[in-house]
Amino acid sequence: MRHGSLRSRLTLLVTAAVAIAIAAVAAVSGWLVYRELDEGLDRSLGNVRPNPAEVRTVGRNCQQNPKPQPVGGHWFGPVWQVVTDTGERCLPHEQSLAIKVEPADIAVTKLPAEEALVREGQLTNGKRVRVMTTSLGNDGALMAALPEHDIYGAMGTLVKSLVLVALVGVLGAATIGLLIANTALRPVRRLTKAVEHIAQTEDLDTTIPVKGDDEIARLSRSFNAMTAALAGSRDRQRQLVADAGHELRTPLTSLRTNIDLLLRSEQTGRALDPAAKERLLVNVKAQFAELSTLVGDLLMLSRGETDREPHTRFAFHEVVAAAIERAELRGAEVRSDLEPWYVLGNPASLERAVLNLLDNAAKFSPGEIDVQLEAGVLTVRDHGPGIPDQDMPHVFERFWRSSSARSLPGSGLGLAIVMQAVKEAGGSVELENAPDGGVLATISLPGLSSSQPPHA
Repeated sequence: MRHGSLRSRLTLLVTAAVAIAIAAVAAVSGWLVYRELDEGLDRSLGNVRPNPAEVRTVGRNCQQNPKPQPVGGHWFGPVWQVVTDTGERCLPHEQSLAIKVEPADIAVTKLPAEEALVREGQLTNGKRVRVMTTSLGNDGALMAALPEHDIYGAMGTLVKSLVLVALVGVLGAATIGLLIANTALRPVRRLTKAVEHIAQTEDLDTTIPVKGDDEIARLSRSFNAMTAALAGSRDRQRQLVADAGHELRTPLTSLRTNIDLLLRSEQTGRALDPAAKERLLVNVKAQFAELSTLVGDLLMLSRGETDREPHTRFAFHEVVAAAIERAELRGAEVRSDLEPWYVLGNPASLERAVLNLLDNAAKFSPGEIDVQLEAGVLTVRDHGPGIPDQDMPHVFERFWRSSSARSLPGSGLGLAIVMQAVKEAGGSVELENAPDGGVLATISLPGLSSSQPPHA
């Protein structure tokens, strides 16, 4: 059964557990009852004590007393006889049944008085009995017997009762097990339906109602968190594609216009002014560079957690110095103070993040950019106009650009790349307006001031 296999296994498990428990209880109970009956029979045999005078009389008249013959019919009650050291049986006059004598009984006649032997035996009519042979000293031994049918009859009745109880218990356990399985697996069935619904419809907004704090509730919460994360990832992917398409449209349109002008000039034979043609080619080159930068930024942002390069321990101050050198080649003026700091992360990603901060600062700063690295905290300070307060919550959003920066080169992905690179290294980044003007960017990264980790 595709849907009922787990339920069937759970029901079978409960039934088997109860059946084993019932069987164990029945076996122990039967053994205890049998032992009590057996010991009770032995105690009853010990109480079979005929009158001593009668025993002596039976012993003296033993030779005149003929051996009884087996008789039919039912017999209930004790039987006793005296046996001599020669194996001769001596019965009381009113008794018509005798106990079969075994060599072990004859051996008891030679033991001291009151020494006894208990064994399984038979009467002369073939009935099974429990026999106790007690030494009488020089007068032989007294043999007493009680029927065992009381034990076996009681045990038979007990076994039948236990079997009946076991069958009823197993049937009840199967019914209860089925009810337990249905109740326990009801949340699992809801979860299964939700998963099948999502698989068929791709509706990631589906949620499962959660009740309680058990394992099923935890599984449901985890599933809801997973679908929410998938839905968020899907939405971010759609937003990234939409934003990328919007950002790519402008440079592509400009490229197409410039290339159309160049082609029309060639096709019509009307040569462009050399200066105008040079400006068109410079614009085309700049637009290609802008497209390349945008595509590179998009590729970096599209990396998932499993796509990133392995982290290594490296000198972060050297990475910052390399980013400063690249920014200075682009015309930035940087004043730096860097202390040694070693971090675990991706050097290329963090260098790109620092360079983005320097490029942003260079766009707005009329003078030098102050860079300081101390105890794992990197600050980049410019002396520009700062960021309007209403724009501050959006600075790390993808493709977001303030109104004052829309006329400047860039795609609006620089700070988003900074945020991603710093988070991958386990750090944090913040932007705020400095009290005396400009923007202060702060990156905090966990690490060490030495290249060797401390000994544990």
